[in-house]
Amino acid sequence: MPRREVDRRDDREAFVLHSWPYKETSLLVEAFARGEGRVAMVARGAKRARSELHGVLQAFQPVSLSWSGGGELKTLVRAEWRGGLPLPCGSALLCGFYLNELLLKLLPREDPHPGLYDAYLETLGALAGGAPQAPLLRRFEVFLLSEMGYALQLAVEADSGEAIDPSARYHYAFDKGAQRRAPPPGVRWPLVHGATLVALASGRFDDASTAAEAKRLMREVLDHHLESRTIASRRVVRDLQALEEESPE
Repeated sequence: MPRREVDRRDDREAFVLHSWPYKETSLLVEAFARGEGRVAMVARGAKRARSELHGVLQAFQPVSLSWSGGGELKTLVRAEWRGGLPLPCGSALLCGFYLNELLLKLLPREDPHPGLYDAYLETLGALAGGAPQAPLLRRFEVFLLSEMGYALQLAVEADSGEAIDPSARYHYAFDKGAQRRAPPPGVRWPLVHGATLVALASGRFDDASTAAEAKRLMREVLDHHLESRTIASRRVVRDLQALEEESPE
């Protein structure tokens, strides 16, 4: 029987989403690669101080990865730092961890989404550059859901087909869209102003109340699609906010 050729990818532009210790000297790495999607791999010996991989497999930094293997868990062969992107810091860094968690929990492995990769790269760059964070996160959330096949219906009413009225209030049915009628008994749909849906569609939030309502709606929509999976970075942000509120001036 002929030997099966090893599946290999070389010099793929990527970001490390997360890494975990594996055995004594290695790491398990989840990466997001352009043209390849989310890829899991083992980085053998990466924890050794003299390893060429040591210090390269950091989140939020563009890297070039090469790997081999035909199974779900690949073997990392080479990693090189590409540079060119400032590292986000402070609250922008927490936003970056939030983006990574969304990708880890919603993006299937080895499902290419080059447009989503570009959106992730652009969002990280804007966060590192100090752009307003809330609009960036809402735009990324909306685009991510669309890429996953869960696109939000933000332009027309689900039950009538009429254009969204900014002055109206709607019940947002997670799998259908905005409806004026109340949900069936025992079912809960979040209430939202039409102006908030219009803002989400455009990615522009001109007032604080609309921005806050958009955040609440997107949290509920994402939780619906995440099912029982939680986003740990949300808890970190809440804890930090609570500490800031408790600290003396």
